[in-house]
Amino acid sequence: MVAGRFTPAEGRYGGKDAAQRQAERRARFLEAGLEMFGGEPGYRGTRLAALCKEAGLSSRQFYEEFQSVEDLLAELHLIVNDAAQEAVFDVLPTIQDLSLAERITRMLRAYVKGAASDRRYARIAYVEVVGVSPRIDLQRLERRARWIDLFRVITDDAVARGEIRPDDYGIAAAAFIGAVNGLMHDWVVGWVDTSLEGIADELLQLLLGRYQIAT
Repeated sequence: MVAGRFTPAEGRYGGKDAAQRQAERRARFLEAGLEMFGGEPGYRGTRLAALCKEAGLSSRQFYEEFQSVEDLLAELHLIVNDAAQEAVFDVLPTIQDLSLAERITRMLRAYVKGAASDRRYARIAYVEVVGVSPRIDLQRLERRARWIDLFRVITDDAVARGEIRPDDYGIAAAAFIGAVNGLMHDWVVGWVDTSLEGIADELLQLLLGRYQIAT
């Protein structure tokens, strides 16, 4: 190694090793993508040069982290989905002794807050990823399947507790997830004028009515 210079694998610069600097660069690109894809101009209107300018980094540094702008979108889509999932999972241990209606209410409100309290998250999850490519469509379907599976676990548990009658709730789960996606999309683009609380209230009416759950 030349004196006074550092290789990426070995050196430190400003007290940070190569792995730390790489993680920071990746985080800056993710934040830039969140800002641009989740706001204006949106994913389809974002050019690499503008993205790099937003991140304060170069295109060379971008390609050290991602193969394409679509790769960045794909990772952000997973991140925003994980945020909603974690919000739901965080409440699960606290609601096990509540009624089914109250369990569903707590979980759904947690989901809506996790998915859309940052409107940029909601725009990426429900608007920007739609129709981008077969690869992104598959990722969307895989994440949608996870939510359907979670609903089936919830309904199986409710059946076992004697709270609802036995039935195949898979179709109902798929229909409800479709309703969530549609309503969230319309809210993000401004076709539905309501608050997040209004979104949650409407979805609760659909869900509690389908499962014939008294509040």
